[in-house]
Amino acid sequence: MQGIVTKSTGSWYEVRQPDGTNIDCRLRGQFRIKGIKNTNPLVVGDYVEFIVENDGSGWITQILPRKNYIDRKSTKLSKISHIIAANIDKAFLVVTLTEPRTSLGFIDRFLIAAEGFRIPVCLVFNKMDIYSDEEKNVVGQLADLYSGIGYEILRTSTATGEGIKELKETMQGRTVLFSGHSGVGKSALIKAIAPEMDIRIGDISHVHNKGKHTTTFAQMFRIDTIDGFIIDTPGIKEFGLIQYSKEEIRDYFPEIRQYNNCCRFNNCLHVHEPGCAVLKAVEEGKIPSSRYMNYIAILEDDDMKIADWKLL
Repeated sequence: MQGIVTKSTGSWYEVRQPDGTNIDCRLRGQFRIKGIKNTNPLVVGDYVEFIVENDGSGWITQILPRKNYIDRKSTKLSKISHIIAANIDKAFLVVTLTEPRTSLGFIDRFLIAAEGFRIPVCLVFNKMDIYSDEEKNVVGQLADLYSGIGYEILRTSTATGEGIKELKETMQGRTVLFSGHSGVGKSALIKAIAPEMDIRIGDISHVHNKGKHTTTFAQMFRIDTIDGFIIDTPGIKEFGLIQYSKEEIRDYFPEIRQYNNCCRFNNCLHVHEPGCAVLKAVEEGKIPSSRYMNYIAILEDDDMKIADWKLL
């Protein structure tokens, strides 16, 4: 039988069967092979084949090929990646300027990971109801910056209902991923879209001004009103990149990629090479300086050079 993984707790996997019911499955040992390049061989969103045992549980016998996935550097194993989810139609990165604060470095790293598989990303600026006029102005600057590159932008608030209808509309008929820091309001947004869902909603730890983890494991929910699935993920503190070459990083910045064939050298990395069209575009304001600064910082793996929204 075939199904889709809707929940992973480490040793057991919840698999949605074709009739809409779920079955708890385990993974055959041969999948945990030596030389594996990620911490989790099976993730939410994976399509699998499984057999049913006499006790009603299942054994996963095959993982079907993925069309895409988003991964990041494992927090404990620096040379190993951790896959967040697979087979995603669209990713929603939930961003907040405060309570907690999302940095431009975090946003840009996430966008690189999505660009690797050309996964469309919508930046969701959440908690609009708590921002001052100055902070709303910053949201406007960030919205102009990223929409100018080609990314979809939404402003939302579960307190006032702002943007919830538009968010629901752009999810129709898709399998979508919600990601971001703990406390940015991912679960609250899902609850606003589908009030019938039994999802925990946390608050902010004011001691450290960081979100409390309300989602322990990645989980996929079928939402009938959008005729699709939502993947809710645990909050991510840092988004490290691991497997990309310098050429790939260059190609995963869309506004930089468009100039790749305009430079004097076709292998130009746009750092200090003569005749570089990207450097000229940055000087002329055609490429946002904050994005270029983050491109250089990621290219050189130097977090000290990461630009932030205060530098806009």
